[in-house]
Amino acid sequence: MDSKIFFVKFENSDIKGTPEPQTTSHHQDEGKTQKCRGCRCLVLMTVCLWLISALLLVFNILQHITIISYKNTVEEFNQTINSLQDNYTDLMSEKDQLNQKKLELETRVNNLTAEKTQLQDSFNSLSQKKLELDGKVTSLSDELKKAYVKGNQLGWFFITTQLSWSDSRQYCKDRGGDLIILNTEVKQRTITSLLAERVWIGLTDLQQEGSMKWVDESPLKQGFWYSGEPNDVAGNEDCVELLPSAPLQNWNDLPCTQSRKGICEK
Repeated sequence: MDSKIFFVKFENSDIKGTPEPQTTSHHQDEGKTQKCRGCRCLVLMTVCLWLISALLLVFNILQHITIISYKNTVEEFNQTINSLQDNYTDLMSEKDQLNQKKLELETRVNNLTAEKTQLQDSFNSLSQKKLELDGKVTSLSDELKKAYVKGNQLGWFFITTQLSWSDSRQYCKDRGGDLIILNTEVKQRTITSLLAERVWIGLTDLQQEGSMKWVDESPLKQGFWYSGEPNDVAGNEDCVELLPSAPLQNWNDLPCTQSRKGICEK
């Protein structure tokens, strides 16, 4: 626009034939001003481009840092998730083990409870039996005392000399009695409780082998034999002795010629 004006004005000056130096100088100033403005615009554009480049560079750097941080965060997050998953798996495994132990303990408690119940029942049964036995022992003690008194009244006495069975019986007869007959449990216990050594009693199978009879000719109904007796060793054990080893099962057969003390009763 300015060059066109300058050209027009220049043409007009040629036509008129008069120069216009002031107008030309004015146009030169305007051109310089215009160039300065262009330079400023160029500088501004350059600065803007530099700023934009700097911003892009900062943005790229920040974006790169953000991406790296994001990756690190994701990796840490994944590691945390994996760790939590492993912990969860371990906890579930421990839970299963604890449940199994709980079931085992419950089963054991149930078994122990059942055993306790059985033991309690057995204890109660044994306590009842003990009471019954205590009552029986008391009753037997009373009977023993009565039998002992009765025995003294009947005239039980010991032979202090060692004699054969036949001689012991004759000793008793000479004193108005005979060898003792033990046909009850109470009498058996009473006599045994008074013993300190082996003695003859009034039982034999001299008349018929294998058929034991008392000296009053009554057959044997209840025997208190020692284990394995009578065994009739060598076929000549026909008389019976009483051993002090046990309160009940303490009878033994042996040859009648053996020497023993004896018990007589009238």
